[in-house]
Amino acid sequence: MIRFLQTPGPIKKVVLGGLLTIICVFMVVTLVPGFGNTDFFGGGGPGRGVLATVAGNDITTLEVQRQAKQMVQQQFPRGGAQASMLLPYFASQAAEQLITRSAVVTEAQRLGLHATDEDVRDELQHGRYAQVFFPDGNFVGQAAYEQRIQQADLTIPLFEQGVKDDILLEKLRNLVSRSAIVTDAEVREKFETDNTKVKFDYAVLHKDDVLKTIHPTDTELKAYYEQHKASYANSIPEKRKIKYALIDNAKVMGRTQVSQQEIAAYYDAHRDEYRVPEQVNVRHILIKTPLPGPDGKVDQKGIDQAKKKADDIVKQLKSGATFADLAKKYSEDASSAKAGGSLGWIQRGRFPSPDLEKAAFSLPKGGTSDVISTGYGFDMIRVDDKQEAHAKTLDEVKDQIEPILKQQKATQAADTEATALLSQARTAGLEKAAAAKGLQLVTTDFLGRADSLPGIGVSPQFIDAVFNAAEKSPPDEVQLSQGFAIFQLVAIQPPATPGFEAIRDRVGNEFKEERATTLLSQKTQELSDRAKAGHDLKKAAKELAATMKTSEFVLPDGQVPDIGSMSGPASVAFSMKPGEISGPIDSGTSGVVLAVVEKQEPSEQDFAQKKDQTRESLLQSKQGYLFGLFISNLRSQMEKTGKIKINQQELKNLTRQQGGQDEGE
Repeated sequence: MIRFLQTPGPIKKVVLGGLLTIICVFMVVTLVPGFGNTDFFGGGGPGRGVLATVAGNDITTLEVQRQAKQMVQQQFPRGGAQASMLLPYFASQAAEQLITRSAVVTEAQRLGLHATDEDVRDELQHGRYAQVFFPDGNFVGQAAYEQRIQQADLTIPLFEQGVKDDILLEKLRNLVSRSAIVTDAEVREKFETDNTKVKFDYAVLHKDDVLKTIHPTDTELKAYYEQHKASYANSIPEKRKIKYALIDNAKVMGRTQVSQQEIAAYYDAHRDEYRVPEQVNVRHILIKTPLPGPDGKVDQKGIDQAKKKADDIVKQLKSGATFADLAKKYSEDASSAKAGGSLGWIQRGRFPSPDLEKAAFSLPKGGTSDVISTGYGFDMIRVDDKQEAHAKTLDEVKDQIEPILKQQKATQAADTEATALLSQARTAGLEKAAAAKGLQLVTTDFLGRADSLPGIGVSPQFIDAVFNAAEKSPPDEVQLSQGFAIFQLVAIQPPATPGFEAIRDRVGNEFKEERATTLLSQKTQELSDRAKAGHDLKKAAKELAATMKTSEFVLPDGQVPDIGSMSGPASVAFSMKPGEISGPIDSGTSGVVLAVVEKQEPSEQDFAQKKDQTRESLLQSKQGYLFGLFISNLRSQMEKTGKIKINQQELKNLTRQQGGQDEGE
C-alpha cells in the first residue's frame, strides 16, 4: 500500500546509508490511575495466549511482549541485566497501553471516524515519521521503507494499520477536546503566575550537619531495632541451590553438517524467494512546474517556461551532452542531482508516474527519453542498464542457504538432545545423565534472583523457572537464548529475619536518618519562629548557625541552590509580599526559611508578546484533561459492560517475575 507515497512527487533516490531506527510505533495514550483492575470473566473471557479482549478484538500475550521489548529497548538501548529484570514491569505498562488504545480506537470507529490512505500518506510525509521516511522532504524509497519497518520487528501491514489507528486516536481527541475554551481572564492569570519573578534572602540548615551531631548508643540502636523489627522480617530473601547441565546451540552447530543435496532441496522448495523481478537502472532530470495557488489556479506562464527549459535540455542531450552532467546542472530533484540523476535499480510498480514507467521499460539500454509530463513537472530519463526477470541459480544462493539450514538442523538437534537428557535425568539422575552425554554438571551455591550463572549469565527466564520449582521436584528443562538447560532444585534457603548484629550498620543508618529528619524539621521550625518573632531572618540564622544566602530574581520554574525547584514547597515565595518571612521549607536534604526581598511583575509588553503562547498552552492543558477524563470514563464503562475482559492469570504469568522480586525484597 505504501507505494502511493510516491504518487504526488518525483522519484526519490533510496538512501543507502545511515538508517534510522523507528523508536516509537504506537502512540502512547496517557493512562488515568486505577486502570487494570478488571476481573477475568471465566469461560466468556480471553483464552490462553490472549491477554485481553476489547469489544471482541483479541490482544495477545505476544503483542504485549513485543510492545514491552520495544519500551525496554527505548529506555535501555544497550540492554544488559537491568533491562531484562525490568521487562515484567514494562509488560504490565504495555498491556495497559494496548488495552486502552484498542478501546479508544473501537470508540472512534463506533462514532464513524475513518482514516484514509490520504491521511496515512500525509502523516508519514509530514508527521512524526517524516524524518524517518522523508528526510529533507524526499521519500527514501520502497526498499528502504520496508527495511526500516522490519528493523522495528514489524510487518508492513501491522505498521500501516498502527499509523491508521494513530490517526483515528488523534481525530477522536480533536472531537472530544474541541469544547475546551480559554477565557482572557484565565490567560492573564496564567501569564502573571508564570512570569512573576521574586528575589529573596534565605537561611539554610543542612541535614548532613545535623547527622554529624547524632551518636546513638547500642541501647538506643537495639531499642530502635525492636521497635522496627516487623520491617526487617524476611528481609534476607529466599535463596536456592541448583545443579544444571547446558546444551549449547553454538557447540551443536559446530558439529552440524549440511549436504549439497539438502541445500538443493531447500532451493527447490523456496525458488520463489530467489526470483529477481524485471528492473531498470535509470537516471532522470526533473524540471518542476509551479504548484496551484490558494485559489486553485495554475501559473500557465510558469509551466510554459518549465517546458521550454526541459526541451532545451533534450536538445543538448541530442547534441552529445552527457546526461549525468546535465542532471547535476539542471535537475530540480536535489536528492538525485548530486549523483548525476541516478535513481538506481527500480522495479515495475515503483515509478511515481505510469508514463515514466512505460518509457523506462520500453527504452533500450543506453536510451534517453524525450520530455515526459508527469503532472508535477517535466522529466527526462536515461536507462543505464536493464535486467530481465529471472531466478537466481543455486550456485548464486547456496552460501545464503547453508547457514539457514545449519541453524535449523542445529536447533532441532539441540531440542532432541535436551529432550533425551531430560528423560534420562528423570530416570537415572541428572549426574549420570550429564556424564553419559559428556556434559559438565554445574552445582551452585545458594543463589538469589539477580545472580549470574556460569554459562548462562543473568537470565530472568531461567531464574523464574528455578524459583517456581517445587521442593523435591524432578529435573526440568528451560530453553535459553544460547540453548537448553536441564536443571534440578537441590535445596531451598527460606527468607530470614536478620538479627541485630547482622544488620547493625543498617539499623544505625536508619536510626540516624530518622533522628536527623526530625531534628532538622524542629530546628527549621525554630528558625522560622525566631525570624518571625524578631522580624529579622539574618539574626535568627546567626543564632542557629544557619547559612544565609540571597537568590537572583527567579521564575516559578527556576532552580535555586540548596532549595532546588521553585515549583516545590518553595513556591510559597510567589504568594508572599516583600518583607514577609516563610514557614519551614523542607527541600529533602536541607531545611530552609526565606524572606521575600523584591517582587517583579511582568510588563504589558511581555504580555503582548507571550499572550498567544500562554493561551495555546492553557488550551492544550484543558484539551488533555478533557481527553484523559473521556478515556477514564470509556474504560470504566467498557469494563462494567463486559466489553473489556482481562485474563488475570495470563497477566500474572506475564509479570510474575516482578511480583516474585517484590516478595523477596
